[in-house]
Amino acid sequence: MTVESLLTAFRTIDVQDNGRLDLVGFTLVLDELGLIWSKAETQERFERADVNHDGYITLDELQAMLDAL
Repeated sequence: MTVESLLTAFRTIDVQDNGRLDLVGFTLVLDELGLIWSKAETQERFERADVNHDGYITLDELQAMLDAL
């Protein structure tokens, strides 16, 4: 996965163009990137990636989570 593919997937799903994704958007981005996890795994990774605990994932948070895989 390239930074370009991550950015494209993020921007495609971030239809409100607010620079953040909720759990549904996070799941859709993962699907776009070919990362299919169980609902429990996705929820857990979302919660870990949401470092500021605001209930959303930013592009930076998503990138950091993916880099840690």
